[in-house]
Amino acid sequence: MQKITPCLWFDGQAEEALNFYAGIFRNSRVYNVKRYGDAGPGKKGSVLAANVSLDGQEFMALNGGPMYKFTPAISLFVSCETQDEVDHYWHRLLEGGKPSQCGWLDDKFGVSWQIVPKALGQMLEDKDPRKANAVMTAMLKMVKLDVAALKSAYDSV
Repeated sequence: MQKITPCLWFDGQAEEALNFYAGIFRNSRVYNVKRYGDAGPGKKGSVLAANVSLDGQEFMALNGGPMYKFTPAISLFVSCETQDEVDHYWHRLLEGGKPSQCGWLDDKFGVSWQIVPKALGQMLEDKDPRKANAVMTAMLKMVKLDVAALKSAYDSV
């Protein structure tokens, strides 16, 4: 386990969420599943906490109850090499969720994700501010990010 591990607080959905995420990301597994016993406070046999490794990134999940909800103030950033990869993560994580803008979405558990092609960062870092501005303007009009459209905006300057 890595030194610092994000912990995601769920209201009874931790096991379902971790299995959902592990089914989307390669090289993933759910492990260290801890279940409530007779002492509670959860229903005996239900998940108290578990860990998941999503393509090498470790997370912990806790069924802590309804007191806290996810917000976009914390999001999970997925760096993608290709449009196919953007499309894969976007469509899978969006199942039962809702899209936002500029590559952001909330999944069916309320967790916010950013699905971003690496090419976007490279174009935004261009030394020519006109190219970077053209890419930013194009991105701000998008929901799911489109690498070809971003590249077209970049090349138009």
